[in-house]
Amino acid sequence: MLYERLRDSASWGREDRRGALNNLTTTRVAQAAEEIRSGRTVSLAAAVENQVSLDNPDPCQHQMTGPSEPEVGSSLQFATDRLAMNIHGNADSHLDALSHVLYQGTLYNGVPADKVGVSGASGLSLDVARDGIVGRGVLLDIPRLEGRRWLEPGESVTGEALAAAETAQHVTVGPGDLLFVRVGHRPRRDHYGPWDAAQARAGLHPVAMQFLAERRVALLGSDSNNDTAPSVVAGVGFPVHVLAIHAMGMQLLDYLDLEALLALCEEQDRWSFMCVIAPLRLPAATGSPVNPIAIL
Repeated sequence: MLYERLRDSASWGREDRRGALNNLTTTRVAQAAEEIRSGRTVSLAAAVENQVSLDNPDPCQHQMTGPSEPEVGSSLQFATDRLAMNIHGNADSHLDALSHVLYQGTLYNGVPADKVGVSGASGLSLDVARDGIVGRGVLLDIPRLEGRRWLEPGESVTGEALAAAETAQHVTVGPGDLLFVRVGHRPRRDHYGPWDAAQARAGLHPVAMQFLAERRVALLGSDSNNDTAPSVVAGVGFPVHVLAIHAMGMQLLDYLDLEALLALCEEQDRWSFMCVIAPLRLPAATGSPVNPIAIL
């Protein structure tokens, strides 16, 4: 069974809580700096939206709480604001921690499901990534293989397509890499407008996770949810999430915006870069809004 094969291939011992981040050694972090040539930086995050849409029924609430009243005898004031956000939605860019997926009564590596409750996650929380995730990023552009701008909702990216993208882009995904798979979700959304992405979206086929396991990838990100919808696995709505997070201990970045990175990679004709991911310090959280930065 695919789940068991991937779980066994990613075994770091019963006490492990870092999962695939173990592939990202200090040596590989240092080597990632060698990817910097032009010094240009680009965000991989979508702009946070605060308007209700078909794919974002519970958007971020941005409330201005200032400017403050000036002190007596002073003209100084401060503008202040407050945010409330649904981290695991279908529009905003976010990081899924290893505590995000509960499957068959457990979390990753057999951690009991009751480690996640109303007060947050006491095991496998976002705190695992408190020092940031820094490494060599690789962008694989799947629509580019067929001369298209995007994949259509319901289409799945196979392991063969990932390998073909490597060949076409003259890049190789290796141990400890942060892999970003573009399906073109954002330009399609810009062209047609938002749709109910919870019901229909392009993503990875579950079997494609074998490619990531073989390459010892440290983290997976996409401009979609990473999972195809409708699901290709009966009875499991998010098989890629189950395989990545629960079986392999691999954190996911969902709903990125990879278009600016794509343009820069095409301009420089190279598809690897240094990447810095800094989630918020939310020790008991199952995820975080995030703004990954690529440095080329």
